[in-house]
Amino acid sequence: MTTRPYVILSAAMSVDGYLDDASPERLRLSTAADFDRVDQVRAESDAILIGATTMRKDNPRLLVNSEERRAQRVAEGKPAYPLKVTVTRTGDLSADLNFWHHGGDKLVVTVDDAVEKVRATLDGLADVVSVGPDLDWGLVLDELGRRGVGRLMVEGGGTIHTQLMAANLADEVHLAIAPLLVGQPEAARFLGAADYPGGSTARMRVLEVRAIDDVIFVRYSPKERTA
Repeated sequence: MTTRPYVILSAAMSVDGYLDDASPERLRLSTAADFDRVDQVRAESDAILIGATTMRKDNPRLLVNSEERRAQRVAEGKPAYPLKVTVTRTGDLSADLNFWHHGGDKLVVTVDDAVEKVRATLDGLADVVSVGPDLDWGLVLDELGRRGVGRLMVEGGGTIHTQLMAANLADEVHLAIAPLLVGQPEAARFLGAADYPGGSTARMRVLEVRAIDDVIFVRYSPKERTA
């Protein structure tokens, strides 16, 4: 039986739960010290996953930036960079995005109707695999487990965080809470409406809380819910 990865949802958000504001520019929520913390978590992961919407909007490179951390990975027999993964139902991707042209191996997980479209678009820039007619997150994790991914860092966006939390597939949640208020209903949120396990009274266990400059970092264990 395939062992699924240990799944960490990672996000920076405002006090009122937003990942960004509605302006064309990316809202800077984290500090340099918190970005370094994120870099450490990336370096400790076997794969980093973002959704296609986040890729199109933010155009990230999604790298381990520290040369020392990359060297440590290589010394441990790992590739310098974790596997970079994106998921898409529609197959609407561009070969020009930074994601494909930096770091190591890339993987696209999609559905049957879009797999050939993605392969034609990317033309060898990434491995492309379908998990069937629908994007089932259990099957996505099974596929990553078969590829040797033991620790998966998920960096968004909000729709993916919501789906994984609702399916009870997140093992940890890492939140960096910035002292900002966005208040724009059209802006992206960390989590949306869903039927979450245990309902509104189920309390997640807190694993860690610490201040990083003016950001508060909180680490939760969502599977250890109590009534």
